[in-house]
Amino acid sequence: MIPIPITEEWNLITRTIMPIINQPSPFPGVANASGLGDINPTVFVSPAKPGKFIWGVGPTMTLPTASTGLLGSGRWSAGPAAVGLFMDGPWVVGALANQQWDFAGWSNRHVNQFLMQPFLNYNLPRGWYLSSAPIITANFSANADNHWTVPVGGGGGKLWRVGKVGLPVNTQLQAFYNAEKPEFGPDWQLRAQVQFLFPR
Repeated sequence: MIPIPITEEWNLITRTIMPIINQPSPFPGVANASGLGDINPTVFVSPAKPGKFIWGVGPTMTLPTASTGLLGSGRWSAGPAAVGLFMDGPWVVGALANQQWDFAGWSNRHVNQFLMQPFLNYNLPRGWYLSSAPIITANFSANADNHWTVPVGGGGGKLWRVGKVGLPVNTQLQAFYNAEKPEFGPDWQLRAQVQFLFPR
């Protein structure tokens, strides 16, 4: 996430996801796949001087950059996005959400995709924290029984400083049970994250 000042009152915050995916075969007859997925940039307009509550709204887009058709939609998609979070003492609570529809591309798939990521963080001493940030998705192009993936779970992490300049690095591990999932969706998710932070 990169904040860009546009006036004294407003920032543009860019958030780009460039997924590298390893997808095992979901069932016999379907090949496994590894490579680059579809790139998803989002731009939020947000107040430059927020208080305990921080918010942003703007557009999101998905670019059909997947290295194989198994890892992407083959469609250009776009829609609205919003984020809001509240910070008080050791607590950080909020959610990010977006909705996208396809408008161009070369595949015959249709994109009508909703995503919401609620997050809850409790900061502990010495850089440790507890966290839950499930990624809830809905594919409204699928039949009614296969719309939703709803993970339940959480984990924890630690903020480190490494190197001579003390570069902050955020590491975390979270596990989720998919309480609701499509017919061939996984029962569990395990998310490991290493995030390099470059504060101004």
